[in-house]
Amino acid sequence: MTAPIETTGAEAEAQPEAVLSGVKKSQIEGRSLSQIAWMRFKRDKVAMSGGIVVICLVLMAVLSKPIQWVFGLDPNKFNQDLIDPALLAPKGGWGGMSWDHPLGVDPQYGRDMLARIIDGSWVSLLVAGGATLLSVVIGTVLGIIAGYYGGWIDSVISRLMDTFLAFPLLLFAISISASVQDGFFGLDGLSLRICVLIFVIGFFSWPYIGRIVRAQTMTLRRREFIEASTSLGARGPYILFRELLPNLVAPILVYSTLIIPTNILFEAALSFLGVGIAPPQASWGGMLSNAVDLYTADPQYMFVPGLAIFITVLAFNLLGDGLRDALDPRSK
Repeated sequence: MTAPIETTGAEAEAQPEAVLSGVKKSQIEGRSLSQIAWMRFKRDKVAMSGGIVVICLVLMAVLSKPIQWVFGLDPNKFNQDLIDPALLAPKGGWGGMSWDHPLGVDPQYGRDMLARIIDGSWVSLLVAGGATLLSVVIGTVLGIIAGYYGGWIDSVISRLMDTFLAFPLLLFAISISASVQDGFFGLDGLSLRICVLIFVIGFFSWPYIGRIVRAQTMTLRRREFIEASTSLGARGPYILFRELLPNLVAPILVYSTLIIPTNILFEAALSFLGVGIAPPQASWGGMLSNAVDLYTADPQYMFVPGLAIFITVLAFNLLGDGLRDALDPRSK
């Protein structure tokens, strides 16, 4: 018989229980769900591009006033010397583009288009983001309550959703916006219009996210972790907001990124119809509305704000599609 090989304590601790040849430690390291989702999202170059554009747009909206101050941009400065009074169009080609005015000037007053695009960005994103937040909060709370409790509570909330979905939202938004233009709750001017747009768009669109959350909640409430929490004595509010809500973050986040571009288009449509943001404050929808009567003399006046809306909507849609694929555990 051969004598057993003696090893010291240090050598015994240094030897692993199993060795996988050619496998690094990082390749067998466990990853959380958030890490897996981030890895999937990084592999989607299109979604990453959309996310970068969204970040740039948000930064431009948040820093719009400092950007205008640093570069000396004034969105409401008239430059009548840049307008040809005979043609009612900017002097020169391409809408009056120059080094001083990279995107040209508007054909009415010669205002710098770049300055007005930057100044209008915070309005569009604020209205779209605020309306999305309002609809998500209302829809999530009512949807999770309806899905978890069921019974008559679910019936009442479901019928309430059907009622809100039956409203002609565009006509209702026009009537409300037009009726409170003189003042409401101590607000007037630009702040009043922004609050009205956020309320109208957000308050009447919550049933869409509400139905999504309700359906997901009805599926989750039969899961083992909910039954375990109930058997341990957990009550409704704890289960709703500590057990169910964290598992609904993914669909809520994806829906939010997909509904923001819809709200941007809705705000632009209201401004286009004259019940949105009033001049002299710049807004992308208002610029499109002003361009309707002038596009034959200066087509670029309509092209610039239209392109800004197109890029913003496309970026948010690409980001939402990428998040949906990354957060879906069934995707490969």
